[in-house]
Amino acid sequence: MAGGTTASTRPAGEKAAGSWQSGSRLGHNQGPPLDAGRAWRAFAWKKARAEGLPKAPLELVRRHVARAAALGLPYPVYASIRLGTGRDVAALLLTGGALLAAPAALRQARLGGLAPGERLLLAGRGGAARAPAEALGIAFAARGPLPDPEPSNGARRRAIRAVLDLQRLPGDTVVLIGPDRRQKAWGEAARLAGFVAAEDYFAGG
Repeated sequence: MAGGTTASTRPAGEKAAGSWQSGSRLGHNQGPPLDAGRAWRAFAWKKARAEGLPKAPLELVRRHVARAAALGLPYPVYASIRLGTGRDVAALLLTGGALLAAPAALRQARLGGLAPGERLLLAGRGGAARAPAEALGIAFAARGPLPDPEPSNGARRRAIRAVLDLQRLPGDTVVLIGPDRRQKAWGEAARLAGFVAAEDYFAGG
C-alpha cells in the first residue's frame, strides 16, 4: 500500500541481519560473538586431557616413592624425571663442593644408603679428584676432575661424560648434586636428568 507500512515477510522469531548489535553492552566492539561453542570446547578439552593422562596404579606410585626416598631425592623431583625421561635414576653425580658443604652426619645418612654404583664424583682437578672422597671415607663407583674454571659447554659436557662413560651411563639417568644452582648449567650441557642443590639434597638428613 502506497505510503503505508510494508509488512515484514521474515519468519517469526528470525532476527534481522546485524540485529545482534542492538543488544551489545557498552564497550562492545560491535563484532560478532566470539564465544559460540566455548563451553563445549572447554568440556571436550578437559575430557580428552583426563583420558590422555596415565593413571598410575597405587602400588607403582608406592614403589616410586620408596625409590625416591632411597636415592634421597624429593619425590616431586624424582617423579618429574620419570615422567620426562621414562627412565629410573641410576646414579647421583656429586661435586666435591657438594660433599664438603654438607654436615658429616647428613652426608653419611644420605650417601650411606646408596648402592656403591649409584655414587659418582666430580671433584678437584688431576690427582686432587680423589682427595674429598678419600678424606670423607666414601666410596664412589667412578670419579673425575671438575671442568676448568669458566668452562665452555663443551668442556662441561666432556668432563661429565668422562665420569659417566666409566659406568656406561646415559646422561638422562643421572642427577647432578652441586653446592649451588650455578652448576645447573653443567648438567644441562651434559643433558643430565636433573640438578639438585646440595642444601636441598642434604636437608633433613
